[in-house]
Amino acid sequence: MSGTAALAHTFERCRAQKRAALVGYLPAGFPDQPGSERACASLARHGADIVEVGVPYTDPLMDGPVIQQAAHDALAAGFRFAHLLRCVEAVAGAGAVPVVMSYWNPILRYGVERFAADLAAAGGAGIITPDLIPDEAGSWVDAASTQGLAPIFLIAPSSTDERLQQTTDACRGFVYAASTMGVTGARTSVGSGAKQLVSRARSATNLPVCVGLGVSTGGQAAEVATFADGVIVGSALVAALGTDHQGGALGRLTEELAEGVRGA
Repeated sequence: MSGTAALAHTFERCRAQKRAALVGYLPAGFPDQPGSERACASLARHGADIVEVGVPYTDPLMDGPVIQQAAHDALAAGFRFAHLLRCVEAVAGAGAVPVVMSYWNPILRYGVERFAADLAAAGGAGIITPDLIPDEAGSWVDAASTQGLAPIFLIAPSSTDERLQQTTDACRGFVYAASTMGVTGARTSVGSGAKQLVSRARSATNLPVCVGLGVSTGGQAAEVATFADGVIVGSALVAALGTDHQGGALGRLTEELAEGVRGA
């Protein structure tokens, strides 16, 4: 099954269960490489349907302090792309669908076609590129298509109707809707523009629309799950792993979030 097909199957299964998908994010290499593989697999075992494996980067423009610090620690410990691919394999082995979240420059340095081939071989389904717009993504879209991977781009409340249409047309797998402007990070409430953004996206595409940036509790996950096809959680999970490297806090939070999307 191709990566794009695996994502489609996951959202179909969630729809059949009358719920949203839970998408969890963790950076590769944090708190260390063996620990990150265990943590990524733990997300799958505790209820995440899709796991975003992040590529640590030295200039993470969209990331808040929690993810920035985790990326710094991973890079300081010697993160390499081989570590990323082992995390992807761990997610797939644990029964969830792995996607990668990466800024564009590390992929460009690694080699676009090489990265697409290696990601597909590891069981990856696609990649989210927060700083790459469809207009400049021709090489990646071609490489992804060749390997059956899903290119996933971001829309935001500030996206014009024209830009939103262009972006959703270029997406495969799902559309990533950033619920609020600004960097990643847990918030006390989800951005008020999230529901409107999902509605706008649905007028432009039949792809599932997943909402990220700000969700940190089961209650917030349940709220977003009432109007989105998927709920994306990142900083709160990274923070949980940071406080307990053995993964107990991570597992408990993942279960809380999974109960939230299922209870909505």
